[in-house]
Amino acid sequence: MLQQQIDNLRQEPIPPQSLFIGGKWQTAEAGGSLDVASPIDGSRLTTIADADAFDVDRAVQAARTAFDKGTWSRAAPAERKKVLHRIADFIEKHALELAVLGVRDNGTEISMALKAEPGSAAGTFRYYAEAIDKVYGEIAPTAENVLGLVHREPIGVVGAIVPWNFPMMIGAWKIAPALAAGNSVVLKPAETASLSLLRLAELCTEAGLPDGVFNVVTGRGAVAGEALGLHMDVDVLAFTGSGGVGRRLLEYSARSNLKRVYLELGGKSPNIVFADAPDLDRAAKVAAYGIFRNSGQVCVAGSRLLVERSIHDAFAEKVAAIAAGMKVGDPLDTATEAGAINSAEQLSKTLSHVEKAVSEGASLKTGGKRILEETGGFYMAPAVLDAVRSDMTLACEEAFGPVLAVMPFGDEAEAVRIANATTYGLASAVWTANLSRAHRMVREIRAGVVHVNTYGGADVTVPLGGVKQSGNGHDKSLHALDKYTDLKTAWISLS
Repeated sequence: MLQQQIDNLRQEPIPPQSLFIGGKWQTAEAGGSLDVASPIDGSRLTTIADADAFDVDRAVQAARTAFDKGTWSRAAPAERKKVLHRIADFIEKHALELAVLGVRDNGTEISMALKAEPGSAAGTFRYYAEAIDKVYGEIAPTAENVLGLVHREPIGVVGAIVPWNFPMMIGAWKIAPALAAGNSVVLKPAETASLSLLRLAELCTEAGLPDGVFNVVTGRGAVAGEALGLHMDVDVLAFTGSGGVGRRLLEYSARSNLKRVYLELGGKSPNIVFADAPDLDRAAKVAAYGIFRNSGQVCVAGSRLLVERSIHDAFAEKVAAIAAGMKVGDPLDTATEAGAINSAEQLSKTLSHVEKAVSEGASLKTGGKRILEETGGFYMAPAVLDAVRSDMTLACEEAFGPVLAVMPFGDEAEAVRIANATTYGLASAVWTANLSRAHRMVREIRAGVVHVNTYGGADVTVPLGGVKQSGNGHDKSLHALDKYTDLKTAWISLS
């Protein structure tokens, strides 16, 4: 039944897409458009508007006008809560439609997309809907005859730029807390994953979000993204993506109005398996799925597998066997375990990482080749590379594809050194039955998230953020609200 519904939805034509500004569909000023190619078969799905700086300015003006009007920004938190819950209701009502639309656009396997995209997005909107009327200001312990109050206020216009791997999930991490706090938002999706977020904008309006509070501008990052970064009336910029783009956004802030810039810039996350792990078979399966689901296109993917030397050979073979047995293919098939690479460009980059690793001395145990080329889509067999050293490119650079680097270690101290020997610090994991060791590793590993005897699954109740060059600030949890609120002090004489 589910598969039939999916197959029906995949056949639905997608009309050319416009910009969503001020609660209305609007064409790009210059009339330009970009083709949207499906990674499933390489076919042309539709077009999206190619926004320029003028279009971005229109969206920011709409957001500012809505903010200044106060219908949303000065609404009681309980009123904003009602609308956010209705948005979650609409997402859940249209969950299958949104998931299939997103998969046709970005290639994530549908079994993962249903949970990670509309499922996660609806939960995120509900979380911040419930949170916002429970966040209080403060009364300061001031001197006698003085009342010191600390108010939390919305900042203004939030610019959000999100990637193509999980557009709805990551989009919701930024949109929901920003809206809950009373801000207006201008969202710029990735060129290769805009469709589900455009549909979300429409659903937000249907749910009662006032016009101009949420706007979506599509187009090239080098044009629309740059215009958003440089805009003098954007107060906060929240971004998930590559380090190179993150650096440019910081430059744009310095060149414009010193807007706050919050960055989540990916990782090269270590998944560390000790010989005393409580269940090595489970650890091997979780390690494989922790890198190969969504074809490795996951910010927190466990792309470096560190294995204690005494179990290294056998464990590496287990993981390679699981990788070789995974079903890679049509992401709209519910039996598929790893879908498509997002684009031909990304596939080429990922394959080049495998080639370079082999040229530097790594041993390719399985995969690493393009497959299903006859479909016209962008598919790759999951690659497991053994004997990877910390000085190899694959150990240092994020491939952002189904490529696993296996690295042996001798003891706990060496595991920590290898784990921390990158410029990244987003996620990590430790597998051990030794509770004291687990706590030591949590303390010693430099990463925003340390999993113990698992990988992935951290929900919206806990923060996600990186250290080192994985970025700053946090998505998820109550801490995300800090990015989208200002503190204002009222110092009141009572004498």
